[in-house]
Amino acid sequence: MSEPASYGYNNNQQSVCPRHPDQVTYVRCGRCGRLACGKCQIPLEVGMMCVDCRQQVRAAQPASRTTRSKPVVTYALIALNVLVWALQWVFPSVSTFGLYNPAWVEYSGEWYRALTSGFLHSLGNLSHLPLNMFSLYLFGQALEPILGRWKFLSTYLLSILGGSAAVHVIARFWGDYGDMTTSVLGASGGVFGLFGAFFALARARRQSTSGIMVLVAINFVYGLMFPGVSWEAHLGGLVTGAIVATLLSGLPEPRKRK
Repeated sequence: MSEPASYGYNNNQQSVCPRHPDQVTYVRCGRCGRLACGKCQIPLEVGMMCVDCRQQVRAAQPASRTTRSKPVVTYALIALNVLVWALQWVFPSVSTFGLYNPAWVEYSGEWYRALTSGFLHSLGNLSHLPLNMFSLYLFGQALEPILGRWKFLSTYLLSILGGSAAVHVIARFWGDYGDMTTSVLGASGGVFGLFGAFFALARARRQSTSGIMVLVAINFVYGLMFPGVSWEAHLGGLVTGAIVATLLSGLPEPRKRK
């Protein structure tokens, strides 16, 4: 019984590749069963696939979220931090309104400062904002496509709160009154939260974590050695980010409305 012409035969009734009639072959695609010469074979772990089937498989595969998603939340957070920093220069009261002071929030009940302080930066140290935003950009574009926008935003914001909570708890129970009256501000809690999230997700995927560990260690030691840097906020953000990312990564993505 003769086979369909698409399987390929020349005038001498030799089996040939349908794409290259001058190439005699006896190897068939493991998917469609058509003959394929060496030029048209895609090696697989078991057997081979012809180039036509390979194109069909690629076309049927959905585009990954990593390649099609832009880190818009990361860009928005950077823009918001820069905008608030500019407002701090124009209206100095913005800093007073938003910075976090453990003793003051206990007295006034203005706990919103635990979050607003994460969007303020020092006007006396011009490297404060650029360094934090550079770190936010690097880890944001790596984590946001993996976690998704809302999970990434939740991780960042909760890390800021975790950093403020660590500042408060450590000053309240392991510090002294002087620690309670020290005000803190900056995105370091949120940035260290991204460090922790990246570490946690890499560990879960059994990827190398040596690079992030070195980076965290350098930044943490820097906070301990130099005055004016809140290592408590770094520690609180780091731990919070790792925990939140681990919990959220196991949750399904919210469905998009059509």
